[in-house]
Formats: sequence, C-alpha cells, structure tokens
Amino acid sequence: MAVFTPFQGFRPRAELAARVACRPYDVLNSAEARLEAEGNPHTFLHVDKAEIDLPADVDLYDDRVYAKARENLERFMAQGVLIQDDTDCFYIYRQHMDGRVQTGWVGCCSVDDYLTDVIRKHEHTRADKEKDRIRHVDECDANVGLVFLTYRGQARLDQIAEQWTESRPPVYDFESGGVRHQWWVLDDAKLQAEVSAGFAKVKNLYVADGHHRSASAAKVGEQRRATNPKHTGDEEYNRFLAVCFPSDQLHIMDYNRLIKDLGGRTPQQFLADLETAFLVEPAGERGTPFKPAERGTFGLYLEGRWYRLTARPEVVPADDPVACLDVAVLQQNLLTDMLGITDPRTDKRLDFVGGIRGLVELERRVDEDGFACAVALFPTSIDDLMAVADSGQVMPPKSTWFEPKLYSGLVVHRLR
Repeated sequence: MAVFTPFQGFRPRAELAARVACRPYDVLNSAEARLEAEGNPHTFLHVDKAEIDLPADVDLYDDRVYAKARENLERFMAQGVLIQDDTDCFYIYRQHMDGRVQTGWVGCCSVDDYLTDVIRKHEHTRADKEKDRIRHVDECDANVGLVFLTYRGQARLDQIAEQWTESRPPVYDFESGGVRHQWWVLDDAKLQAEVSAGFAKVKNLYVADGHHRSASAAKVGEQRRATNPKHTGDEEYNRFLAVCFPSDQLHIMDYNRLIKDLGGRTPQQFLADLETAFLVEPAGERGTPFKPAERGTFGLYLEGRWYRLTARPEVVPADDPVACLDVAVLQQNLLTDMLGITDPRTDKRLDFVGGIRGLVELERRVDEDGFACAVALFPTSIDDLMAVADSGQVMPPKSTWFEPKLYSGLVVHRLR
C-alpha cells in the first residue's frame, strides 16, 4: 500500500507566490524561459531553467547550469523568497481551468514504493533526460518539481480536502496561463495522520506525468543510500516530492502527430494505401477541422483538407491493453507499416503537438512548416493509463497530454 507523508516544505512568501510560480521546466525551451523570466528576479525558472542566467551558448548539460541552479535556490532561501514551514505539513493544490476543478494532495512519496512498483509507470524514460534530472536533484539537494501522480479515489481523502479548503482561505490564490491556482497548508497533525492512513489504503499510485522526475528522485535516493555508511532509512532522500490527484478529476487531452513525408507516395497513393487498415472518408467541408469524437477514429489533414479515418476491427487487438490503444493502432498500421517510422522517440520524420494547441496548429505546421500531413487522435483515457501500468507494459511515446500543467516553485523538498 502507498506511503505518503507530510514534510517541512520551503515555500514562497504569500505576496511573492504568483511571481515565483512558473510553468514546469519541460514545457519551455531556453529561449521561451528567458523571455518569460524577463524582469522577474523571483521566478523559479532561475532554478528550473538555470541556463537563462548564463550565456546563450552554454550547453544545457554544462556543469555551470547545475551549479547555477543550486546557487539560485540557495539565494532564494537566504533572501527569504522561500521560507521553510516550522512543522511537517501536507499541502492542498487546487487548479481551475475551463470550468473544471482538480484538487490534489502534495506530500512525499517513498523511494521504495517507486522501486517496488507500488508507484506504477506507463512510459519509458530517456537516459539523457534522466541523467539531467539526476544531476539537477543532486546538485540542488532538493526535489524542486512536482511528480504528478494519480490514484483511484478515496472518499475520506476528498472529504478532508473539502472540509479544510472550505473552512479557511487559501494561502496562495492567483491566475496564470488561463489557470487559477490555489494552495492550502494542512498543519493539523491529527488530520495529517488521517491523510497518510487514507493513502495506506490505496493499493497503487500511478505516474500521470513526471516519469523523469520520479525516476531521477529514486536514483538519487539509491545513490545516497549506497554512499552513506550510517543510512537508516529515515533520511529525507528516501522520499520525493509529489502531488496526488484522484483519477476521476483528471483531464487528458489529445496528443497529435505531424508527419514529414509520405514515404515516396503521392497523396492519392497514400490515401489508397491507408484503406488496408482504415476506412477513409472526407470529413465535412474543406477547411473545417475534424476532431475525433470517439475511440478508433482519427483526423487526417492532407493537402488542405481533412479526412476521417476509422480503424478496421481486425487491426485493433481487443485482448492487449497497449495494442488496442489508438496511439498504438496508429503507430503500428500507419507510422510503422506504411512509413517505416519504427522508433517514434528518435525519428526526425515525426513530431508531436499537444491538444492544448488545437487543430489549427496542426494545419499551420503542415501548411507553413513543410510537414506532409497531420493526424489528430481521440484522447487516451485515465482508465487506459492505469490498465497499461497494471499490466506492467508501457504506452507508445507521447500518449497522454494532461492539462492543466502543474506549476513549479510552490514548494521545495530538501533532501537533508
């Protein structure tokens, strides 16, 4: 069962929270981060994307980047931008977006739970990205970004969160990027014990987003265990920072594909070859995007018009939780079989666009950026994610796009 515990977090002073909080490191490139940080010495991008404080020609993985991240984090603490709570706390993080609300518990998970698969995963990690986050965690001596976990809801946990948030105002309440962010501090020891007991009834936690953050946190914990002759198991490096949202509150958006070429085919040949695995039909009026409304359907944008693709039953294995996913059907029957794109992680003929950007972004990239076509997908469900993780398998890359994104800088977990 899951171990989830309170901790003494370092948090922004209330009047600085909106200026400190920032989008996570992996949704911004360096140029975007420099622009976003302009004129704001308090933004947590100075820790999460510390290259913005170095010359633009410095490599992202240069030792100076990690040293600067630690320097900036320690400066924030020394200057009182971040202040440590006096006692162990849980934190409640609520986000409002497009009329939806999700409320999560922020605390510490167990490295052992990660290693023994109590915390389940649905994606492979990349060695280069994992190495980067290991360096960042180790140099900063802290978990600075939230691992996004989900679980099958517990009524008592929801009840505690609702009662606490209704009985007092949030310590942070601000809007950014079209999302309202609210934050409460739960410092009541009795209720904390109830929260931990509630999570002890949860059989499994699931990584929704943050596979590299969770893997790196676990590996730093393992490294420190191995090099500490006085290791007891009670050290802070045995825990890592996470936020846990009940699965029924989460929203997964589509994660769409851009394809650079048609494998030597003309558009007419391409459409004809698709008929082997898909029923191909024009989708409405020319210039009207086709957004799939059900599983097994895809929108294809080619030569200025949209087509509806419907997967033929024989290409959708019903007894395999991975192979039956729309992303897997598309990968096998179009990308691999027709175009020879066997490794979507590395093949430069393929690009990905999160659903938050809309289908007009797919049209723009095809019309202006030299891509041959785009494919819009129906979103993967949270039940699919859990089923794949429970089976011990992984999804194809870029299968899920969660919104809203969790902001960084609202709390930091020190490893000592």
